Amino acid sequence: MITNIEEKNIKQVYKTSIIQQTAYWSEVKKLQGLKSRAFNFKTRPCDLFVESVDKSHFIGDLLVIIQSIDKTHCIAYVPYGPEVEPSEEFQGFFLEQLSEGLKDFLPNNCIMIRYDLSWESLWAKDETYYDIDGTWLGAPEQSIQEMRLNFNTANWRLKKANTNILPSNTIFMDLKKEPDTLLSRMKPKTRYNIKLSSRKDVKVHLLGLESLDIWYNLYRETAVRNNFVLHDISYFKIILSAKANDTLSPADVYLLVAKADDKPLAAMFLVISAQRATYLYGASSSENRNYMATYSLQWQAMLLAREKGCTEYDFFGVSPQADPAHPMYGLHRFKTGFGGTMYHRMGCWDYPLDENKYRYYASTEFRNQGYHMT
Repeated sequence: MITNIEEKNIKQVYKTSIIQQTAYWSEVKKLQGLKSRAFNFKTRPCDLFVESVDKSHFIGDLLVIIQSIDKTHCIAYVPYGPEVEPSEEFQGFFLEQLSEGLKDFLPNNCIMIRYDLSWESLWAKDETYYDIDGTWLGAPEQSIQEMRLNFNTANWRLKKANTNILPSNTIFMDLKKEPDTLLSRMKPKTRYNIKLSSRKDVKVHLLGLESLDIWYNLYRETAVRNNFVLHDISYFKIILSAKANDTLSPADVYLLVAKADDKPLAAMFLVISAQRATYLYGASSSENRNYMATYSLQWQAMLLAREKGCTEYDFFGVSPQADPAHPMYGLHRFKTGFGGTMYHRMGCWDYPLDENKYRYYASTEFRNQGYHMT
């Protein structure tokens, strides 16, 4: 299925709408002290897609982040990759072949390859996993997931990770629609809040690195309010300042701040890669919540994305269902109001390279599992 895996220069990573698979993201990780490696692989459409008879070869690629887990071991992490998404029947075998080809290029102390798959969940396509109201019930227990993905594999080695790193559930907006159409498809309350924010004279500004303190003050306030881990300001400085313009896969990063009477009320990082705009990070003030600045901010971000030629907008993370007990329920309620389409990803899957050390790592990770933003 897969032949001729070759390492290549990071600058040659192909253009993609998945920012975590770009040379830009590699530069971000480099500035954060992590090493990235890029690989080409050769395969055929007929080996990936059930209905294809095309036997010609094409070249795909993927970006791999090497992450140390202790003083002597590391993992190879593939954020939202590989991009190419085979038919269900070939997915496990494809990952197995890819892993077997990659392992000789990885450090000797690498205990596993972790694929944070952006592919649509197999159980999101299965009507038996929806209730009578059309609400997705989620994926089944790990053993059932592993049985299904390992179908057609030779060594049955793919394991569902105990935790997902990047968000596995999101909402996509179709920006090919005209603004009036987008507004008409929103929930009435969301549409009303956008208009209310405008009436209260909330303005959205594009700001640069010199205004990072404005962002960070709002972010710190949000972190305290919602009790999540606080990143240092240098983390966001890297996101905003990293450049990959001399590569095949750069990205444009914008800091948007919503203000009223010159007072910052909400802010966000918008990243554009290929034809997708991604809402990467957001923050808001605890004051003047009645100004609905976050609604105006999202709407203006969508309009900016359309202006830049984007065809889709990724909200980047919600709870899988409207479950009030879920820590991301508030984001689910807010983001679904904009009328996009829910998308459930496969999440993290591991290919152990050292079975004993992998089992130990997986057990410790299970005890410390949680949601990450990396």
